[in-house]
Formats: sequence, C-alpha cells, structure tokens
Amino acid sequence: MAGRIKAPTGRYGGKSAEERQAERRRRFLGAALQLFGDGPGFRGTTVAALSEAAGLSTRQFYEEFRTLEDVLAALHLQVNGWAEDAVMGAVAEAEDMPLAERATVIFRAYAANVTSDRRRIRITFVEIIGVSPRLEEQRLARRARWIDLVCAEVAGAVARGEAAPRDYRLAVTAFIGSVNGLLHDWSAGWVDATLDEVVDELVRILLGILQPVGPRLGGP
Repeated sequence: MAGRIKAPTGRYGGKSAEERQAERRRRFLGAALQLFGDGPGFRGTTVAALSEAAGLSTRQFYEEFRTLEDVLAALHLQVNGWAEDAVMGAVAEAEDMPLAERATVIFRAYAANVTSDRRRIRITFVEIIGVSPRLEEQRLARRARWIDLVCAEVAGAVARGEAAPRDYRLAVTAFIGSVNGLLHDWSAGWVDATLDEVVDELVRILLGILQPVGPRLGGP
C-alpha cells in the first residue's frame, strides 16, 4: 500500500477528528501490546487480527499506519517512553541522595516499570529483534538514549567526587547490556532471585565500575 488512507475530518459523536484519531491509535497500540507481547507475537499477527482485537476495521488501521511494522515501532517507543518517565521521576526524587542510594532508587523505578507488565519486556527485548534494518536502527538509537541518561548520572557522580573522572561511555554501554540481559532472564524465570535482589546486584555492578577497589571516594 502506497500510504495511509485519509481519515475523515470534522466532529462526530462529540469528538474532533484529532480526538477520534488519538483514540483509534490508542486502541491499536493496546491491541498490539496484547498480541505482540502476550499472543502470537509480531510475526504471527495480521492486520485483520490486530484490527479485530482493537474493535476497529482494517480501513481504520490504514488510516493510522502503513504496516504492522509501523505499529511495532510505535509500541516499542511507547514502552520505552513509559520506562523513561518512571526513571526521570526517580531522578528528581533522588536528587540529593548519595550515589548508592540514588542509583538504587533510579534502577528500582526502571525495573519496576518494565517488569510491571511482562508484555513490555517481550516488546523491548524480544519482538523488536531482527525485524528489519529500520527497527534495528531504532532499537540501537533507543539504547543509546539510555546510555546517555546513565552517562549523565555518572557525570554528576564525578562532579560530586563520588566517582573517579574518566570516560565511562564504554563501561556504561556494557552495563546497559547487563541490565537488559538480567531483566529479560529474570522475567523469563531463568534467574532465581527477587526483583529487589536483581536491582541490588545491578547497583553493585555500577558501583564497582564507578568505585573500584582501592582508596574510597566520597559517598556512602
């Protein structure tokens, strides 16, 4: 299909065209979270099945999206956006805390958000993999955003004297891989630990990077 079908304009049922479009999009993404995250998966879902699950028509689907890949792309960004909102709230909450406490609050907020609905983990760590070069680029770009966020936190720790000054980007990139892998394995039942224990271990890994064995820097 060359492009999306043009959606109707004007008010209908007391809602503007923009409001109706936002509602349709919300319903399609909600159905996609269910089918992609706890059903046949992205590769096993058709436009017809997604539309039926959303309670909408295939025509309405093509008013919002060109392909199912567009839906997966939007859902992947939405799931990451929810997690980022949770993390930024924790960053503000932990503003004046020492490094270890601050890291614990932030990573607990992230872990609680992404594991609150196992469908989100499947979207983020499973369904998005290997779909297309375009989605692989999006996945890596979103990972780079998380790396930037952690690097900014590390820079703050350096400025407060809680970490030695050096370029941490490579170490943070490896750390993000550990976060993703451990949370995925925990959600799949392959890690015999509570979520708090998983978060505590991730914090220890981060502190080991920032505060290696030797003369102790500032902080707890």
